Amino acid sequence: MRLDDTSAEFHEFFERHYAGLARFSFLLTGETDAADDLAADALIALWQRWDRLRKAEHPLAYARGVVANLARERIRGATRERRRISLFWSQGSQQERTPDVAAVVDVRAALSRLPFGKRACVILRHAFDLSEKDTARALGISVGAVKSQTSKGLAELERLLGVRATGDLAAERGSR
Repeated sequence: MRLDDTSAEFHEFFERHYAGLARFSFLLTGETDAADDLAADALIALWQRWDRLRKAEHPLAYARGVVANLARERIRGATRERRRISLFWSQGSQQERTPDVAAVVDVRAALSRLPFGKRACVILRHAFDLSEKDTARALGISVGAVKSQTSKGLAELERLLGVRATGDLAAERGSR
């Protein structure tokens, strides 16, 4: 395959999958700006390995795995930064922030409370309708781990949102 053909093939892959990768990134991080950046960074990494990846059976699964890893790194970095800031400010005052218990908890807020692995499994399985096998491939884990993490993640979402809210979501999903 000529360079122009390779470039055109990657461009087609980019056009077909960029929006989905950005959406996946957004659902993992909850940050609109980061979503585009992480999707673009993942596609740059793919382009650098495109000679090998274009022949792979599932280049999209690899791309999703790269996005998941980049999102995990971003979340860890943000967590470390929040801890540093918290330590700095806690030395000056012992104020406690109380959560707004009257606020309505939406699905995105509940998802952000899930541990990364559970969040990634739930998002890929339910927001992207991936099979357990495709989810496992994208995250580099076993199908059994996907089943376990998805089940535990959904149970935690039910707890966070309330049984009635998740029942409403299931009914809404069934009506589509």
